[in-house]
Amino acid sequence: MEEKRIKVYTLSTCGHCKAAKKLLDDCSVAYEFTDVDLLTGEDRAEVLEDVKKLNPRCSFPTIIIGERVIVGYKENEIKEALGMYE
Repeated sequence: MEEKRIKVYTLSTCGHCKAAKKLLDDCSVAYEFTDVDLLTGEDRAEVLEDVKKLNPRCSFPTIIIGERVIVGYKENEIKEALGMYE
């Protein structure tokens, strides 16, 4: 399986966000995540602007796998983007 850069924008209290991180952990892939609600001030504003560019509704989780953006916890789409169905 080719290595794709994975970035996840989450909220620390969100059940769907926790499920997405657990799925990525279970798939043994490396990923970066940002709990947006734990940021403050300018850091939070900058990250929210980044999320809005990817997902105008600014909902969570917002998951970037390679060039693909997945909004919400969509297990099949996440696995497909990871190349697990190829």
